[in-house]
Amino acid sequence: MIADFFNSVGLVPILILVAVVALIALFFSFVPIRLWISATAAGVKVGIFNLIGMRIRKVSPQTIVNPMIKATKAGLDLSINKLEAHHLAGGNVDRVVNALIAAQRAEITLEFERAAAIDLAGRDVLTAVQMSVNPKVIETPVVAAIAKDGIELRAKARVTVRANIDRLVGGAGEETIIARVGEGIVTTVGSSGSHKEVLENPDLISRTVLNKGLDAGTAFEILSIDIADVDVGRNVGAQLQMDQAEADRRIAQAKAEERRAMAVAREQEMKASVQEMQARVVEAQAQVPLAMAEAFRQGNLGVMDYYNMQNIQADTTMRNAIAGKGEDE
Repeated sequence: MIADFFNSVGLVPILILVAVVALIALFFSFVPIRLWISATAAGVKVGIFNLIGMRIRKVSPQTIVNPMIKATKAGLDLSINKLEAHHLAGGNVDRVVNALIAAQRAEITLEFERAAAIDLAGRDVLTAVQMSVNPKVIETPVVAAIAKDGIELRAKARVTVRANIDRLVGGAGEETIIARVGEGIVTTVGSSGSHKEVLENPDLISRTVLNKGLDAGTAFEILSIDIADVDVGRNVGAQLQMDQAEADRRIAQAKAEERRAMAVAREQEMKASVQEMQARVVEAQAQVPLAMAEAFRQGNLGVMDYYNMQNIQADTTMRNAIAGKGEDE
């Protein structure tokens, strides 16, 4: 029967019919007709050839058309070309469109170019818009500072910030805010005459830190700084005095040891000098008999002179004995 059918109809028309069906199937698989119908029904002006061009450029049409439908329904004036260009640049089209819709509802001025730049910079533009509407609270770690009286205070602060969309590109992040607030706490406590002043008025820290304009150059605007907790830490002043006293004691001990060593050295030098003098005296005494003998030979010394000298020495020895002095002295 099939052979009879082909013979009656002809082979060429059948091949043409198969080719047409194949082309239609290929067309509908390559061109998202359903997406085009949805876009047209939503009032989005997008042509078939635009969708085909997206396919050729390896861009998913749903990624571009669905956010475009969402933006059109929200009343935003965007173009398919801008969304596709942002997608090709590596941006998140859906997130940018959601951020623009959120900004419009919150009456925040946000252009597509600004939102696209923020997104390409690596920041979550939707979160930034939400933070502009609902401020975020950043809690700092415990910051230790020392007042002028030497008492350490440990403070923790809660910083309420709002995203500054104009400074999101190139602005510093949360880490800078935390660091600057910590610096402000240290400066305020350090300039206080007594730690009791800070304990009595914790808002002194908040006022001082806020007046410093710590949000300059950051992607945030500081709304308030609240001191969550202040604790009294160590008495650093007393500890420093104790350390200084210990250091002074060691220095004095070292100097006393140095003086003792110098005294011992001088004593040794004096003993050496005395021994040298004694050696010289002994040497001189050894020369006396020789000199006397030489005087006898030359006739310069007579026997009576010698006896007189012996009598003088004996008299001197006797006088020393009577006075209670030893001969060695």
